[in-house]
Amino acid sequence: MSDIFTKSQRSKIMAKVRSTHNLSTELALKKVLKAKKIVGWRSNISSVFGKPDLIFRGRKIALFVDGCFWHGCRQCKRNLSPSSNVSFWEKKIKRNRLRDKIVSKSLILSGWNVLRIWEHDVQKPSPSWLRKLKILVQSDLPPKSGHLHLENSAV
Repeated sequence: MSDIFTKSQRSKIMAKVRSTHNLSTELALKKVLKAKKIVGWRSNISSVFGKPDLIFRGRKIALFVDGCFWHGCRQCKRNLSPSSNVSFWEKKIKRNRLRDKIVSKSLILSGWNVLRIWEHDVQKPSPSWLRKLKILVQSDLPPKSGHLHLENSAV
């Protein structure tokens, strides 16, 4: 199916997608955390490499919510394959995924726990990843650095 918008119109639409305060990712996660009384997080911390969506500074946890389209979710039930300018979008998504891996590895080497959650997992949060997150942020055990998987991990 071809795009219903012209190339110029599609460019304007995509340019309006924000990387911070995004309703379907970052703000949706904050709403879930507040509802489940998971506290201690901070947002918009540009001083942490990779600019995580949220951090739990004391536990050294960096939390990222990866948009299904922008990060190339392979499990998403929706068809997120671009129908126009396919080559551009495939390269863009591939670069995003590579950047995600670099950011995660760098943070892990710096002693951080890295959590990545897919946009669709935030939209319909499962009790299992909410329970894992709550235990991780409220545990008395010292945090271990590493990459932690919540549902279908993005990296």
